[in-house]
Amino acid sequence: MTESAQAASQHNTFHQGEMIAQQRAGVSEKMAEIGPRVIRDYMPDQHRQFFAQLPFLLVGSRDGTGQPWASILAGEAGFISSPTERQLDLRARAHPSDPLHANLHEGAALGLLGIEPHTRRRNRANGIAGQLRDDGFSIAITESFGNCPKYIQARKPELIDLDPAAPVSEEAGAVLTPAMADLIARADTFFIATAADESTGHVGGRHGTDVSHRGGKPGFVRIDGDRTLTAPDFIGNFFFNTIGNLLTHPRAGLLFVDYEKGDLLYVAVTAKVIWDGPEVASFTGAQRLLQFSVTQARLVRSVLPLRWGQAEASPYLEPMGRWN
Repeated sequence: MTESAQAASQHNTFHQGEMIAQQRAGVSEKMAEIGPRVIRDYMPDQHRQFFAQLPFLLVGSRDGTGQPWASILAGEAGFISSPTERQLDLRARAHPSDPLHANLHEGAALGLLGIEPHTRRRNRANGIAGQLRDDGFSIAITESFGNCPKYIQARKPELIDLDPAAPVSEEAGAVLTPAMADLIARADTFFIATAADESTGHVGGRHGTDVSHRGGKPGFVRIDGDRTLTAPDFIGNFFFNTIGNLLTHPRAGLLFVDYEKGDLLYVAVTAKVIWDGPEVASFTGAQRLLQFSVTQARLVRSVLPLRWGQAEASPYLEPMGRWN
């Protein structure tokens, strides 16, 4: 492939922020070749079948201010179906305490992450919300690709009965409370929703909203007071979907799950990428750091109708460090 053909192909696959990150990491030429082969505008049959067997789905959305939020939907296996290679149908609606409840509307750009922790499989998709129904909604798929199994803690979910109309206990504010900090300090996983800046020209279709997984040893998210979090960024697939979005639109939504109690912690942040320096070097295995400044936080207790068994740590994390 000629240099001009590579540039055109990469431009059609990745947006400006992703290409800047790829260039900084020295993988632009590699990703110009790989990207168009693995990022599709439809779901292969293997992905369609995978989504259909899941009891939960991560969803990234944006509110009216452009703030991304990460959410989770749950249901009996089969609550997600794929009538065509470019459509998913969901028989689920977000709990009123979940940001997706307010953010979901026809035409909303959504990021999707299907993940099966106990097998360490995961697939990503982006799309546009279609018809909303009382029992769910449809999504027109605009982008679909697989993700590697790195850094996923193997734990198997079990669906339990919860009354969706039962009141839930919440605490919210502009800073992290002790209970929120405790959940983060114990976490070995979080999910992050980001969005491309509208000036990239791709939102509303491909590159609209993303949601991704981050895993590490318990405590891998450092708590620097009640307004700041820092997390290592390990080597990945070099797509740089999350970091590329943050370079153009430095806001993110973090989701932490208490796997024993079903608590959910939603955190809205502004984000900064720390590319190098002594702070990066202090965390063994980190390629760079993500520093988050908290703007909103909401802890909702016992709302997720899933419970997980004991986690088996990802073997990829063994050589990684810990915060001092």
